[in-house]
Amino acid sequence: MASVSETMQVSGIRCEKCVMRLAKTLEGVEGLESANANLMGQVALTYDDERISRAALVEAMARGGFRERQFV
Repeated sequence: MASVSETMQVSGIRCEKCVMRLAKTLEGVEGLESANANLMGQVALTYDDERISRAALVEAMARGGFRERQFV
């Protein structure tokens, strides 16, 4: 098992309800070990990269209305 931990910045989190909605969106995602979001839009993820890709996690969040923020 290869666990990967990273923190990404996402848009769409404006209140505590949004944090709960993100948790609901990610609930049961195969390979995701933990996800913790805060009100500043930071999401700390730990996942098994042999069971799920980073891109698939970003896609799962997008289905819930959360987009990864890209900083240029």
